[in-house]
Amino acid sequence: MRYRSLRRSYVRIATFAARIFRKRVGIVRVFVLGGTGSIGSAVVQELVQRGHEIWGLARSEVSAARLRELGAMPVAGDAAAPEVWAAKLLQVDAVIHASCDFNTGMDAIDRHLLDVLLPALAAQPKRPRFIYTGGCWLFGAAGDDVATEETPFHPLPDFAWMVPHLRRILETAEIDGIVIHPAMVYTPGGGVFLRFAREAIEREAIRVVESEAVRWPLVHSRDLANLYALALEKAPARSSYIGAAIDGLAVGRIARAFAMRRGTRRQQPQIIPAEMIAAELGAWAKGYALDQRLSGAKARRELGWKRASRARTRNRAASVTGVENEKPADTQRAFVKLCQF
Repeated sequence: MRYRSLRRSYVRIATFAARIFRKRVGIVRVFVLGGTGSIGSAVVQELVQRGHEIWGLARSEVSAARLRELGAMPVAGDAAAPEVWAAKLLQVDAVIHASCDFNTGMDAIDRHLLDVLLPALAAQPKRPRFIYTGGCWLFGAAGDDVATEETPFHPLPDFAWMVPHLRRILETAEIDGIVIHPAMVYTPGGGVFLRFAREAIEREAIRVVESEAVRWPLVHSRDLANLYALALEKAPARSSYIGAAIDGLAVGRIARAFAMRRGTRRQQPQIIPAEMIAAELGAWAKGYALDQRLSGAKARRELGWKRASRARTRNRAASVTGVENEKPADTQRAFVKLCQF
């Protein structure tokens, strides 16, 4: 009860601060789509802490309650039915779209959302910013090459629809479009590493798709949220940024770190084909087999995006693996370094 009371007090203070900040600088009422997801919730928290006034789309009362807990004000509605709420949307300074998921019908849902939302935003008196979320899997397997914002897209078939959508955001004249391509996101609850954490407990060995040598570009959700905030405040219109805190780390090393920390019976990962994980989770999961290296240098250079401190790095590693205050062995240091640029 005490925590809830403190949380409510924090939300009231943050909301009041946002109003004062808005009066002073005339900016930053932000509407967030996907504000309760792994990326969106971190973005909402970051923006609230910066004094912005945040509104978030809520499909259910559970989502609405979560948004309030984060410090945002919920707007009842569904991204699949924007005609119900888009015309009634308050004047906003920016929209952050982080609601795309692995749903097989996401192409049509997102297209319809943009068809309805973009004209509604164009009718507002102030030209809004629109930050759209792309993804690292749009770049395909890069191998030893380090992909940048200038690298041509080579998306997995399940994500090919996203390319024309993000181009539409960048090319729409009535908005200031910006695109962020997150690397593979891990969170205090696990994120992309959640399967590893579960398998370290439930299976004899952690499964790795195709090869231990496959590299994943990585970013912590809080660092990524910081990039969204910087893009909101500083990025030029029609710009794109890759959100990669580490350009590529061999997945086998990550799996072994989990196995060691969790005491898994077999520390040697089990290699499985991409077809197996696709049959289990969906065709989108073939992305786990992509060998990629992505650069976040542009975001660091243009926006001043910086790495987390070493203390936060250790805490993040502990939060994902469930082990705190333990000096990492050599095979675990790769995991501890994940937050570092």
